[in-house]
Order: sequence, then structure tokens, then C-alpha cells
Amino acid sequence: MAKEDYYELLGVGNTSDKAEIKKAYRKLAVKYHPDKNPDDASAEARFKEIGEAYEVLMDDDKRAAYDRFGHAAFSQGTGPSRGGGYGGFHDPFDVFREVFGGAGGGIFEEFFGGGAGGNRGRKVKQRGSDLRYDLEISLEEAAFGAEKELELEKLAPCDTCDGSGSRANGGTDVCSTCGGLGQIITSRGFFQVQQTCPTCIGSGATVADPCPACESSGRTHKTSRIKIQMPAGIDEGSRLRSSGNGDAGTRGGPSGDLYVIIHIAEHEIFERDDDDLYCEMPLSFGKAALGGEIVVPTLEGKASIKVPAGTQTNTIFRLRDKGITNIRNGKKGDLLVRVHVEVPTKLDADQKEKLKTFTDSVGEENSPLSESFLEKAKRFFQ
Repeated sequence: MAKEDYYELLGVGNTSDKAEIKKAYRKLAVKYHPDKNPDDASAEARFKEIGEAYEVLMDDDKRAAYDRFGHAAFSQGTGPSRGGGYGGFHDPFDVFREVFGGAGGGIFEEFFGGGAGGNRGRKVKQRGSDLRYDLEISLEEAAFGAEKELELEKLAPCDTCDGSGSRANGGTDVCSTCGGLGQIITSRGFFQVQQTCPTCIGSGATVADPCPACESSGRTHKTSRIKIQMPAGIDEGSRLRSSGNGDAGTRGGPSGDLYVIIHIAEHEIFERDDDDLYCEMPLSFGKAALGGEIVVPTLEGKASIKVPAGTQTNTIFRLRDKGITNIRNGKKGDLLVRVHVEVPTKLDADQKEKLKTFTDSVGEENSPLSESFLEKAKRFFQ
């Protein structure tokens, strides 16, 4: 099945800037988050797809490659691969190599500077794959920073052979299938096609006395625990790189990296917009009319706001420096509190009578919003 266009997936245009892409991603991430859609495999798959699209389009180099080559610019995409792996770039011309002789090259390599023996001398040791881990954290952890311990299954050096792939650490032999070339030549009609050697996987060498525990790869599956430190102010979709904590390399090769993608859980009170926080507060009818002081929650505790007399619903109060610390410059955002005036719903007879007397005494001339609305609506009653 063909992969969906990244721009269409996020509902943005190919000229959209990072702010537009980020806004679209946030909206979709909330909609399809697994916590909001338990036991919904399609929602989980969609969540991973939009995360993959976001990661590519927010990276200038990856976006440029995608705009030029489409999905062919990536070997495994940027979403989860084996074991949560994290795919990287590959040569887009691999598509043609597969047609004209596989990953080894074939006639395509000969036309474009390759040819027989192109993989001669390739090392048996190869770098391990990069891995991806999606981590959900609380708004408080994002605001103040936190240390988290991750548990993941990955390929680690084999204990039996210490990662060498050889039981007796016997080194390597020249591959008997390709004679050390790393490639074999087969005939296809009028063409001679050069392909990667299936025995040594293009390395030109095989392991002497292969380790039975890891089948000469030098690595086995293990569950690992890794600690990462998240800085204060980290945002949705941020990517943390843990160097060397990806899959182990083959036969003693260097390990790949672990990329941790941050997702921030919805908060029951606050909503984040970059470095600012928003919340909504009920305001009693009496305090809205007479004014007074109200106590509002912040991530750091409580704060007070002076409410002027005559405060209306949807009035916004700003508390300076009560938001999120900017991860780059250290400055703090603000907390914006929107109030909603509450109308009493349970009144006894005495209270109703007093409220009626109050309402009659106030009259419409002391209700500016109603007066303004009626002035605008006059033409509909003429």
C-alpha cells in the first residue's frame, strides 16, 4: 500500500512554515493519542503516521530530501521500525539498483562509477540501527524537567562471544562464495548482473568458528534500562538523542543511537501554547459585580488575582512569569486566566425576591452589554 503524502497527512500545504506544521500536528496528536483511543489499533497506527510526518517536515534536511524524492528518500521512514527503530536516509537510486541487480549495484553501478569489486574491503563490523522511543510525560515534567528511566528491548552485544560473533574469537575468513569480493555476478538474459553476496552480506568475509548463541552476528535481544534527563521547557514532539543506546553493531561494530520523542499528556487544568499557559476559572456572580480577589492555581502553587467590579465572562487576566521556561533563552511565559461568571441556580424564595428587587433597581441602563446589543438589534424590530 502506498504511503500517504506527509503534507496531506497533517492537513498542511507544502509551503507551510514550521509553526503551521506544529499546530496541525498537535491537534492530530491529541485526537489520535492511544490514551484517548484505547484498544483502537487504527488510531494508534494513525498516531505513529502523523508522528513520522511531523518528524520529517520539521527537519530542514529531511524535508528537503522528501520534497525532492518523496518517501524514497528514507530507507525505513522516520517512524518505528524493528524494535522501535529509527530509520535514516538512504540513496534514492536504490530503487533502480533493485531493478538492475539488487543492493549490490549491477549494471547500474557500472554505468555510474561502480562495478565489480565495488564492495571489496567492506568491514564485517557494521554500526547498529538507531532506535525510536515514544515517551509520554506530564505537563509538570515538561515545565520543570525530569529524569526518566526507559525500559526497552534492543540488540545488545552477545555475552557468549563478547560481541565478536566468533565463539573462540577466531576472527574472520575470506568468504568462499564470493572470494572476498562481497558480490557475485549472475546472468539475466543479455545482462550480467552484480548482486550482494548472500553468504557474507557484502562484507567479503565470514566469521571463523561462529558463535551459536548469536549465530555469528555478535548480538542478541535483551531488555535494557536507560536513564534520560529532560530539560525544563521541553515541548511536544521534541527529540532527545541518547548516543550509543541504540542497537549494538554487528560483530563488535559501534552501536546506533536512541531517539526519544516527547509527547505531553493533557492536563486537567492547564493548556499549553508555546511558553504560555491557559486556564479557565469560575467567578461568582457577586464577586463579578462587586469586585474582589480570587485565588487561581499555577504550576508552582497558588496565586491571587484582583478582579475589578463589573467583570464580564471571558475577561482574561495575565499573570507574568507563571508559564513555561523557554528552553533556549530561559525566559518564562505567562499564565492567562479566562473567567466565566457563574449564575446561581438554586435560590430560595427570599433570595429570589431580593434578586428581583436588585434587578429592578439596577435597570437596563446599568447593563452596558445588553444596551449595546439592543441598539444594534433595533433595525430588526422596525
